Parts: sequence; structure tokens; C-alpha cells
Amino acid sequence: MASDDWAFRAAAECSTGSPPIPATRLPGMPDRERLVLDPIATDPDVGRWLAALEDGRRETLRELDGVSDALVDRTPDGPLDTIGTLLYHVGLIEADWVASDIMGLDDPPELVAFLPWPDRDDARRLTVVTGLPLAAHLARLAGIRAWVLRHLGDLTAVDLGRTRSMPSYDVSPVWAIHHVLQHEAEHRAHIAWIRDTTAG
Repeated sequence: MASDDWAFRAAAECSTGSPPIPATRLPGMPDRERLVLDPIATDPDVGRWLAALEDGRRETLRELDGVSDALVDRTPDGPLDTIGTLLYHVGLIEADWVASDIMGLDDPPELVAFLPWPDRDDARRLTVVTGLPLAAHLARLAGIRAWVLRHLGDLTAVDLGRTRSMPSYDVSPVWAIHHVLQHEAEHRAHIAWIRDTTAG
């Protein structure tokens, strides 16, 4: 809900004690938002989860708008990762959860081509990925996402809830997708913080 609509409705509710009058927009105000997850797969339940992935990615791209190639590799103060390193990590984690935990595939060649480095180094720190322009990072994310949508698009609602037994845990596809969404959101906030506090 847009903040202006919320404020209008809250004020009306408090002042009258009755349902508020619908808010109207003045000329020049933006069109009404449509906050809906339209399915983008044959099975509506699967399609809504995939739409949520795409909605989250749009938010990530919005935070990256205006980020320079120099800022992609700029190291923040303290033991923190660069934007480029975080973008590589986001793509790798998405690829790993979907390929391994959902699809049961080991290192699909299409994904391996996008991910030449391991996720972490010998010290368990994220592998530092530098020297690439923002466009290269975005192309990697887009390529991985296209693979994900293509393979998950054939699942059914039953498939989403089917638990798979991994060596050290049990996991369902719907939980893995939820985790990928949350993981990207957490690093999206991290990227925005670096963008806003690091001179680029």
C-alpha cells in the first residue's frame, strides 16, 4: 500500500470511527500500483513462486541502477565484501539450491559456464570476484535465472511440497525457493548499504 493512501485511510478512520472514504489521486500522481504475483508457469502455484523470484530480482536491479563499474569493485571499510563479490555469490547460491536440491543435478554444464569460481576460499570467506563490469555480473544473474525458470517451470504444486533427502538434511522445493528469495533480499540490502556509504 502506498504511504500516502495509508496515511489518508488511517486519518479518516481515527477522525470518524467509520470506514474511510476511498483515497483519490490528484492529477499528475502516479497510476495505481498492481501488487499481484501473476503466475508465469503452467501450474499456478509454481508460477506464483517463480513470479516472486522475478519480483525480487526487479528490486535487486533497482538497487543497482546507477552503480558504476568502479563501485562494483570498491571494498567497503572493514572486513566486508564488494558488490561484485556479492552478486556472484547470489547467483551461485540460486544455481546450487535449484540444480542440486530441487532438480537433483550435479554441476549442469550450462550453470558451470556461469560459475567458474567456488563460493568460498580456504578461509571460508566469499571468493573475491573483481575486474568485471556491472554488465557482466548482470548477464551472469540473467543467465542463471533463465535456466532456473526453464527448469522449475515444469514442476507441479505436488512437486513443490515433495521432500528430498539430502546427505545432512531434508528439503522441499518450496522451501528452497523461499530460501533463495530471502538470501537475495538480505544481500540486496547489503548491496544498497555499500552503494550508499562507499564513495564510488
